[in-house]
Amino acid sequence: MGEMTCKSQRLMLLGGLICPASPGCFHYMPYTVRAMEKLIKVIDREMQVIGGQKVNMPTLCSAKLWRASGRWELMGKELLRLADRHGQEYCLGPTHEEAITDLVASQGLLSYKELPLLLYQVTRKFRDEPKPRFGLLRGREFYMKDMYTFDISEEAAHNTYALVCNAYCNIFNSLNLRFVKVQAATGNIGGTMSHEFQLPADIGEDKLMTCTNCDFSVNVELIHADQRYCSVCKGELVETKGIEVGHTFFLGTKYSSVFNATFQTSQGKPAPAEMGCYGLGVTRILAASIEVLSTEDAIRWPSLIAPYQVCFIPPKKGSKEEKATVLLEGLYDCVAEAVPQLKEEIVLDDRIHLTIGKRLKDAKKLGYPYVIIGGRRALDDPSLFEVWDQNTGENLFLTREAIIDLLSKVPAC
Repeated sequence: MGEMTCKSQRLMLLGGLICPASPGCFHYMPYTVRAMEKLIKVIDREMQVIGGQKVNMPTLCSAKLWRASGRWELMGKELLRLADRHGQEYCLGPTHEEAITDLVASQGLLSYKELPLLLYQVTRKFRDEPKPRFGLLRGREFYMKDMYTFDISEEAAHNTYALVCNAYCNIFNSLNLRFVKVQAATGNIGGTMSHEFQLPADIGEDKLMTCTNCDFSVNVELIHADQRYCSVCKGELVETKGIEVGHTFFLGTKYSSVFNATFQTSQGKPAPAEMGCYGLGVTRILAASIEVLSTEDAIRWPSLIAPYQVCFIPPKKGSKEEKATVLLEGLYDCVAEAVPQLKEEIVLDDRIHLTIGKRLKDAKKLGYPYVIIGGRRALDDPSLFEVWDQNTGENLFLTREAIIDLLSKVPAC
């Protein structure tokens, strides 16, 4: 398991959300898979609103393509490389700029009328991290959403770039995650412009300089060590740390010119497409959201992607409150019928050999936004059920009708 060096890693391991497989690789357990599928649904929705079309490319990427772009040598030891029985070399793709550009080029000369083209996938990626750490925040194997765009001109490509960045903002806002968009280095992907989407966190590995007077933010990689004032408004820059959860790049013709991904202009002449690429760390967003939202002993998910929304806890068998079991089960059935968007989002913890306290502790570990308990006051007239709001820490006693009204406001993914 290794040293549990951050909150999200500790909580996910203790809650049984992930299990170690090998350094930097984890088994994703059922609740984590549910949360990830919900997050992908949120991402799909925003990508498709802006015209994105989903594809799925091979993980095994030809060395021939990577050598053509120059990245086979540039990537160094972080690229996981292998050879097949015929001696053909491949890598396990960390990104797919070469593959997607070669794919688009193989379709022949496109018309300017067919652009912009926005293609994306959500797949496993691989990177041979020298020191995997922080659980899902920095691993060797992870899920990423990567989009690649093709435009007819630099101006059109910049418009697409802004469109995707705005979609990213929508995603993080819908998750109620506080984020910062910062100017960043282009690194080994290349291009002429780049931005990172960062979640402010003390555990973050990126150092950021943020203006106290305007929305200017920049990764320290891009500025001089002694720069203390904003280049936009001259306000003071303060240093913070962040977890990078998204990265966008304006590529220009860096890849399209190499792989001959061209289109026919309105004048009938061939020209290389102007490209952009855009990544979102899917599993990193899961872990980072737990990192920034949770308490030290209880997971708090963004509401939209919580594995389940409600956990019902009946009394322990043989306890004084045992008669409340029927009442709580009736409430469970009532919620499933009266709040149809939650029908697949509610769980009945029927481990009635355990105390309510033990099961409540487990519920906090898993991060249900709401926990409803059939305790002593459920036997009152009218019945009052204990309701824990995990995200606020609030504890209420509510009637069946009040609970239905409360849960009817819970948004569905």
